[in-house]
Amino acid sequence: FAANNVESSLSPALNPPPPPPPFSTSSPAPASSEAELRRYLGYTALVLFCGAATYFSFPFSENAKHKKAQLFRYAPLPEDLHTVSNWSGTHEVQTRNFHQPETLEELEKLMKDADEKKARIRPVGSGLSPNGIGLSRAGMVNLGLMDKVLQVDKEKKTVRVQAGIRVQQLVDGIKEYGLTLQNFASIREQQIGGIIQVGAHGTGARLPPIDEQVISMKLVTPAKGTIEISKDKEPDLFYLARCGLGGLGVVAEVTLQCVERQELVEHTYVTDMKDLKKNHKKLLSENKHVKYLYIPYTDAVVVVTCNPISKWRGPPKFTPKYTKDEAIQHVRDLYKECLQKLRVAVTCRNGKITASLVDELSFTELRDKLIDLDPLNKNHIVRINRAEAEFWRKSEGYRVGWSDEILGFDCGGQQWVSETCFPAGSLSKPSMKDLEYIEDLKQLIEKRRIPAPAPIEQRWTARSRSHMSPASSSTEDEIFSWVGIIMYLPTMDGRQRKDITDEFFHYRRLTQTELWDKYSAYEHWAKIEVPRDKEEQAALQARLRERFPVDAYNTARKELDPNRIFANNKLEKLFPLSQAA
Repeated sequence: FAANNVESSLSPALNPPPPPPPFSTSSPAPASSEAELRRYLGYTALVLFCGAATYFSFPFSENAKHKKAQLFRYAPLPEDLHTVSNWSGTHEVQTRNFHQPETLEELEKLMKDADEKKARIRPVGSGLSPNGIGLSRAGMVNLGLMDKVLQVDKEKKTVRVQAGIRVQQLVDGIKEYGLTLQNFASIREQQIGGIIQVGAHGTGARLPPIDEQVISMKLVTPAKGTIEISKDKEPDLFYLARCGLGGLGVVAEVTLQCVERQELVEHTYVTDMKDLKKNHKKLLSENKHVKYLYIPYTDAVVVVTCNPISKWRGPPKFTPKYTKDEAIQHVRDLYKECLQKLRVAVTCRNGKITASLVDELSFTELRDKLIDLDPLNKNHIVRINRAEAEFWRKSEGYRVGWSDEILGFDCGGQQWVSETCFPAGSLSKPSMKDLEYIEDLKQLIEKRRIPAPAPIEQRWTARSRSHMSPASSSTEDEIFSWVGIIMYLPTMDGRQRKDITDEFFHYRRLTQTELWDKYSAYEHWAKIEVPRDKEEQAALQARLRERFPVDAYNTARKELDPNRIFANNKLEKLFPLSQAA
């Protein structure tokens, strides 16, 4: 977080009730006492009813900070109590302790003081993790002010940076050396320390997750101070800490293996499952980057490939069949039609229902607006999905740009998302389990009539040698598929967000029950949610132990952080330290 991402919230205090009237010194008649009692009981019931009715019908403003349905939550908050939330607004905490050191020395002193006081201080990055894995009420440390490029070795194609630098800052900082990162996630706002700690990834079956680009790290720990680790220095700890979930220390500096900066050609087209099955192996092996976007309740599959520009042929010559306005116009028309059916007028320059404001919205903004009209109506979502499929058909074509410009993706607005990773064979011999997973998932959606919006995103990576990575493998040529499901939160209405949340977790639970064990799928660390039920928690812990070296991880936590100052509720429930060997 930058400093302006942390907001303090004050709720207005209600006026205190007037003091009760003085007790009467006389003794009223019994009948009068009964009448008085009935009257006061009636007043009490009326006040409670009016209070409840007011609470559940009061229109919260869009910038209201506290929307949880808790009665009498109106006491003013202390001035030093800050509300910190993740980007999607799905997780938030209030804390008095949010630290942003500017130097390594300040960070080391902060760690030492916190350890001596046994005060928890959880490392947190840009707050982009959908599950809020870095949030902690007890306290947080953010390296947003430690964001410098420290050293560039153009010959070896390596760069050493402070871990608080954001991906886009880093890319901009090494352009002049002709270097860039090997791969990118969907967005560029992550801090480098955070993006490697949760095992984030891009796409490309020959390219590993981003943690595999790390060749050395400087880790600030309570027990051992600042230590430098690499494949040559403490290799066991290095491969454990690269994807360490912020539990083994604060990543202060990172040295990354980069690649030469190059222009890519992005090709987007729409196919169907039948043709995709025929071409899947070829698509994985012949494209540097490839991803599929599936549209629920349709047979449309959007294929997006990215490859370096040919030095001999140059960029492809292509004239799009539709302009950008023509490609999106039917989506605008659908939104205006829905508004008219709901008899909702849109403010326009000429006072007509031409809705000039609608014409200025991007596709993802229009999708959010459409979903907001009836987010849990399956038939409504199906119409939106069909309009999205048509949008992609009209948007087929090529785009040329630098890798850091091309390899992004507009994820849309606030959302709930679950992403799983599972093995998919090798490049030379794909198992086809990745496409089977999707077929099972789409059948599940249709059978259970889930109001599932688009897209279902599927990407691939090579294996990672980081022990805690969901794509961890000792088999060099193994590939992994990553599949993300989504539900958008286009509204700030608290009750509607809760309804969408409930439906999403029903959707996620169905995929968990029907698919995860069948395909050996495990959730992305930035998207895993801890169940509230104790038995479900125990089952999740047992399942994680089957896949990851939990004993080794917890042993390292005990050695490096004996007072558990880096822990938060999520980490403690995923990896209880009582389980350490």
